[in-house]
Amino acid sequence: KWIDRLLKKQVKQHSIRNLIANVTSIVIFGVGLFLSLSILDLDQALRTLLTGAGVVGLAVGLALQGALSNTFSGIFLAVKDIMNVGDYVETNGYAGKVLDITMRYTKLLESDNNIVIIPNKLVLDNPFKNFGLTPKMRISIPCGIAYDSDLVKVENIARQTITDTFPPINQIEFYYLDFGGSAINFELRFWIDSIANLSQLEAKSKAIVALKANFEKGSINIPYPTSSLIIEKK
Repeated sequence: KWIDRLLKKQVKQHSIRNLIANVTSIVIFGVGLFLSLSILDLDQALRTLLTGAGVVGLAVGLALQGALSNTFSGIFLAVKDIMNVGDYVETNGYAGKVLDITMRYTKLLESDNNIVIIPNKLVLDNPFKNFGLTPKMRISIPCGIAYDSDLVKVENIARQTITDTFPPINQIEFYYLDFGGSAINFELRFWIDSIANLSQLEAKSKAIVALKANFEKGSINIPYPTSSLIIEKK
C-alpha cells in the first residue's frame, strides 16, 4: 500500500501500480528470507532455495514469455507517460480513444463505438501516433472562389471568420495556391488547442460552416466545377 501511494503521481493506471507494488513486495520478502537464512547459518538451505528459484524462474520465463513481454511493455507505457487513458491514438492500423492500459493489453474505443484490444507488445514495438502528446493542432481547409472575386476581400473575410469562430486565435495562415479550372484555389490554416483527433474534425466542420455563411454575406461565390461544350455547326 505504501508503494502504491508513492506511485500515484507517476503512474496513473491502477493495474500497473498494483503490479509494481506486488513485485516489489515479493522482492523485499525474498531478500528478507535469504538474509534470515544467512543469519541463522543455514547456508545449505539457502543454496537449495537459490537453485530451485533459478530453475523455477527459467521455466516460468520460457512458458510465459509472451505474457511477460506484454506485462513489461505495459509498465513501460505507463511509466514513460507516452500514452495515457483518454488520449486519441493511431496504432497497428486502428484509431481510437484509450479506455484502459492493463498489464497485458491496451483497450481502444474507435469512432464507430467498437472496442479494440491490442497487446501491449504490439503497441510498443510498432510506430503509433498519440494526439494527446501535443496540446495544439493545425487545421487546414482548402477552398476555391470565383475568378471575379476580390482576392484581398476574400482573405480578410476568411481571417476574420476564423478569429471570430475560435477566439482567442492569432496563428492564421492564408495562401492562394493556383488558378484552377473553374476557381482560384486557396488554403486556410489555423491552430487550435486540442488533445483528440475528433476535435480536429469538429473544428474543421465548424470553420467550413462559418466560412460559407460569411462568403455568402460578402457576395463571394464558391463556384461549382464547370465545363464548356462547344458544338460546331457544319
